[in-house]
Amino acid sequence: MAERSGIITFMGNPLTLVGQEVSTGSPAPDFQCLDNDLNQVSLGDFGGKTCIICSVPSLDTPVCDMETRRFNQDAEKLGDSVKVLTISMDLPFAQARWCGAAGVENVITLSDHRDASFGMAYGVLIKELRLLSRAVFLVDKNGVLCYQQTVNEITEEPDYEAVLKAVAEIV
Repeated sequence: MAERSGIITFMGNPLTLVGQEVSTGSPAPDFQCLDNDLNQVSLGDFGGKTCIICSVPSLDTPVCDMETRRFNQDAEKLGDSVKVLTISMDLPFAQARWCGAAGVENVITLSDHRDASFGMAYGVLIKELRLLSRAVFLVDKNGVLCYQQTVNEITEEPDYEAVLKAVAEIV
């Protein structure tokens, strides 16, 4: 499988990303994750919707917590035609617990723990940690990847305004 170095760091230390590198303008790769009820979910389940897909290392970390809460607030304003998915390696049980404790109801959390299907398909699986790197992908209602943002230092938040601007341009 493809490996890429020099793209992301964790507290300044370089890490290796594993999986296919994706490019905007191409069909968004499908993936298989688990929802909080252990049901298998794929990108195809959101067909006809614009999807903001947030890849995070773990909801139980401060930056992932802040990011998901922020996108939860934004999701409420974006309407039914836009779905916000947050994907991590956290177990579905932990994701459900976190969402309940955080009051997150507008973001769909998905677990990639079983097969790293999303991480490999989008090239965000961190080899050294078997976690997902922090990235944001925007898939339009036709299934085309039209925006991507890789956060170089995974302890930092994404550029929310750039993501929302990209959503506004396609919705």
